[in-house]
Amino acid sequence: MHETPPPGVPAEDVTETMAERLKERIYATITMIAVVVGLTMVDDLAAGEAAVSVAATSLGLWLATLVADDQGHRAVHHRSTTWPEFRRLLYVSSPLLLSAAGPLILIGVSATGAMALHTALVAAATVDVVGLFAWGFLAGVRMGGGLLAALVAGTLDTAIGAAVVLVKLTAGH
Repeated sequence: MHETPPPGVPAEDVTETMAERLKERIYATITMIAVVVGLTMVDDLAAGEAAVSVAATSLGLWLATLVADDQGHRAVHHRSTTWPEFRRLLYVSSPLLLSAAGPLILIGVSATGAMALHTALVAAATVDVVGLFAWGFLAGVRMGGGLLAALVAGTLDTAIGAAVVLVKLTAGH
C-alpha cells in the first residue's frame, strides 16, 4: 500500500500529493461500492451491462474531476494549467479509474461462468469494504496511535462502506 509520486513532483509537494491521491482512492471506493451494490438489485443483468456501468461510472468520475480541477485552477490562478500541473492532476485522480479494476475483474470472471454475476458483484463490494478497513487501519498506524487507534480508524472506514451498502439495500436501488 506504499506508493511513490511520479517524477517531477517537488519534494515539498510529495506528502500533499499522496494525501490527495488517497482521498481520491477512498472517494472512488465508496462510490464503486454504491454502484456495485446497486447492480446486485438489477434483474436479468448481463455481465457486459454490469461492466459498462462500472467502467462508465469510473470514467465519468475521473473526467468530472479533471474538468472541475482544471476549471478551479483557472478560476483561482487566472491561467491555464501547465503540463506539470496537469500531469500531477492525472496522477492524483488516477485512483478514480483504478476503482473499477476489482469489480471489472470479478465481472469478467463471472462472464466465463466461473461464478454467478450476483456473486461477483457481492464479492466486489465486499473486497472494497475490506479495502476501506485496510486504508483506515494503515492511516491509524501511520498516525502513531498504536494498534487500538488503527483498529478504530479501520472500523470507522468499514462502517462508512457498510452504511453505503445498507442505504443502497434499504432504498432498493
